[in-house]
Amino acid sequence: MKRSGLHNLLALGEGFTTEFKRSSTSNLGREICAFANATGGVILLGVTDMGEVSGVKDHNRLKSEVQAIARSAEPPIAVEIESVGEVLAVRVPAQYSKPYSFGGKFFIREGASSQQMSRSEIREFFYKEGLIHFDETPCERFSLADDLTAEVWERFRRRARIPANMEALTALENLHLVKDEKVTHAGAWLLAKDITKFNTSAAVACALFMGTDKVRILDRRGFSEDIYSMIGQVMDWILSKINVEYIIKHVKREERPELPEEAMREAVVNALVHRDYRSTASVHVYLFKDRLEIVSPGGLPAGMTEADLGVKSIPRNPLLFAMLHRMEAVEHIGSGIKRIRNLCREYGVAEPKLEVSEHWFTVVFPRSELPEGGGQAGIPTEAGRDQVEAQGGQVGTKSGPSQEGRESNATQSPTQSPTQSPTQSFAPVDRLLSELEHGEKSSGELRDALNLSHRPTFRNNYLHPALEIGLIELTIPEKPTSSKQRYRLTAKGRDFLAKLEQPR
Repeated sequence: MKRSGLHNLLALGEGFTTEFKRSSTSNLGREICAFANATGGVILLGVTDMGEVSGVKDHNRLKSEVQAIARSAEPPIAVEIESVGEVLAVRVPAQYSKPYSFGGKFFIREGASSQQMSRSEIREFFYKEGLIHFDETPCERFSLADDLTAEVWERFRRRARIPANMEALTALENLHLVKDEKVTHAGAWLLAKDITKFNTSAAVACALFMGTDKVRILDRRGFSEDIYSMIGQVMDWILSKINVEYIIKHVKREERPELPEEAMREAVVNALVHRDYRSTASVHVYLFKDRLEIVSPGGLPAGMTEADLGVKSIPRNPLLFAMLHRMEAVEHIGSGIKRIRNLCREYGVAEPKLEVSEHWFTVVFPRSELPEGGGQAGIPTEAGRDQVEAQGGQVGTKSGPSQEGRESNATQSPTQSPTQSPTQSFAPVDRLLSELEHGEKSSGELRDALNLSHRPTFRNNYLHPALEIGLIELTIPEKPTSSKQRYRLTAKGRDFLAKLEQPR
């Protein structure tokens, strides 16, 4: 440090990264520890509280004493010491083995002073630094006796690919979802019938707005089942509101949403997996005329910066993340943002904008302007109804549900089956049934026929809804994971398909 640098520090006075000490090394360990737990800083020995240089003697002896104090911290703290005239400058660089303690106590820099942390502050510090993961802590509200019903277990067991003959408690303990006979928060979120019973803010709120601001709401939906279910439900809601282009080639109809389905799904998964579940805020999905916003509380996890986005991934909830990967809701570890950008480029639409703050992370998908005569998704216009034009194949644009559909949609269950309204389009299931109309098909054959490469999208939006509603069935029901497994229409499915093909 040059004398000019020292002069500047003295002129600025004590602050978050600067401390003055007149002469002695009393409480020096406390100050070094506090800077190490924060962002680092410099301690000037031989300077009064008023910023006047008083100087210190025998710099060599004092340097040894300072080094000994720094090494006695737990873990030892690296410091840099230099003489600047009569002043001894002790620089504490940013440290990477937080938290640090001195004399068995933890200290943190607050403003221009160093304070001892209380138990609750230590706990919060550990969370903030990613040293404790909330998803791995016990969820006191979850009762194994009352909340882990046979229905809940069977649903989870099937999704997590757990052998049918394995006991529930054994499986959950081996997956680290139960520790010391307590279900972890990750386990509670995946086993929940209503996630808000265990985390009041863990639901997802979706809203469709008229125009480009939040003045007028056209539709509002909330989803609060388990996390795995909410991913599919939120995607179904988004796909029901955005514009879809119908492309008819020969006798097959292809649907092309205005935004890439896989990219939107990746953003929804990221919002639910990486959010801060200790926050009192919920994940929000906002659909405007010109953009889709997916907002997640918590900002970036500890150890990540904006420059890291698309380059590396640090899960805030690693146990939850690992389980959703096992359940194949997450396919590409560590590639979320990069994959979203690549999918948008390949789809021919603008890349999403990322908005990062201390407490929020937002992915904004720009929406393209509608073709002439079209209306905003969710807003009926006569010219915006299904159209068909001859352009090599036949192309149509769906601008959104009718007014009647919107009003009923506000009260429908997120898992409403198409059989409740035989004349209303339920696009993913419709397409799946059409592919099975002429015979059995395997999962791979169905994905190829539907032009779907993303397995979770196929399962969540196509296969599982049709199975749960009873429109299709397995050909080998006693061996659900058999490599020879195929799917076929049930009588109920054929009846629904027949009604769907009737002239409207």
